[in-house]
Amino acid sequence: MEIKYYKEEDIMHVVIAEGPERGSAEISPNITLELDENREIIGIEILEASKYIRDSILETAQAKLMSMEFQRNHTSTENVPSPL
Repeated sequence: MEIKYYKEEDIMHVVIAEGPERGSAEISPNITLELDENREIIGIEILEASKYIRDSILETAQAKLMSMEFQRNHTSTENVPSPL
C-alpha cells in the first residue's frame, strides 16, 4: 500500500494494489473508490483530505471520550464485595 498526498490540491490517494483502473464508485461527495476489471478496490481518492482526516480523527476521539465517560459514570462499586 502506498499513500500519496498532493498538498496544493489537498488530495490524498491511497494505492491498495497496482493495476489499471477500469471503473470507479463515489461513496461520498469527496471519496472515490478506484476499481479494477473485477470490481476490486485498487485505490481510494480523498478530496479535501485535510478536512476529512481532521474530522475523522475528531469524530473517533470524541466517540472514545464519550465511551470512557459513560463507563466511568456507570461503573458501580456498590455490588463489589469488600475484602475480608
